[in-house]
Amino acid sequence: MFIIGELINGMYANISAAIKERDKKEVQKCALDQIASGADALDVNCGPASREPLKDMPWLVEVIQEVSDKPLCLDSSKPAVIEEGLKVSRNKTIINSTTADKEKLDTLLPLANKYKSKLIGITISAKGIPQNKDQRLELAANIIDRCLSESFPIEDLYLDPIVLPVNVAQRQMRDILESIAEFKIISHPGPKTILGLSNISQGTHLRSLINRTFLTMAVAYGLDSAILDPNDKQLIDTLITAELILNKNIYCDSYLEAYRKK
Repeated sequence: MFIIGELINGMYANISAAIKERDKKEVQKCALDQIASGADALDVNCGPASREPLKDMPWLVEVIQEVSDKPLCLDSSKPAVIEEGLKVSRNKTIINSTTADKEKLDTLLPLANKYKSKLIGITISAKGIPQNKDQRLELAANIIDRCLSESFPIEDLYLDPIVLPVNVAQRQMRDILESIAEFKIISHPGPKTILGLSNISQGTHLRSLINRTFLTMAVAYGLDSAILDPNDKQLIDTLITAELILNKNIYCDSYLEAYRKK
């Protein structure tokens, strides 16, 4: 599982304050803590309160790069903000994210090709959030078709079926899981799959339990990557154990410790 740490985000009070005060030590601590907990990459998001995202994004990227060479997942709804981060990035990058809309694909696919970045495609469009698996598959196919037409390597594409909070969209959970498996057979080679995990538990009282249960189920359906809180030890231990049971890792009595060292 390719783990993308979610915590460098201006929606969190510590990161919001660090951006405003240009406190690079707080950002770097957050980056290193996530890496120590198992993150393979770091999501970087200025957050909705950022007044100058075109300056804040490259500042965050440069600050993180002082202490880590992990890939950076540049997260913004504004392509111009993402490009400012791409311009200064020395690490590998992932663009987070494009929708299936032509306008977004027309802008972000050329950026991904220009900067040799991987790309997250979320199965949503201007028509709204898909309500069933068939709608998700149609949007996924549209994204893949555009990637092929722009000569973007499908193996660098991550498709996100859009996870909704379980307390408002409980009936969609099975469709979301089945979409993970079926995205992979739309093309050959197939795209990778990804989830923004914490979305499923928004507004609920047992967030960690819901997150780790859903993650276990998603892994069984073939999930490749997730944006999550790597500092949630129970979540990561559950992920390690799920992959062990699926024969992705070799068992030993100290498998948790062994996997973390790996």
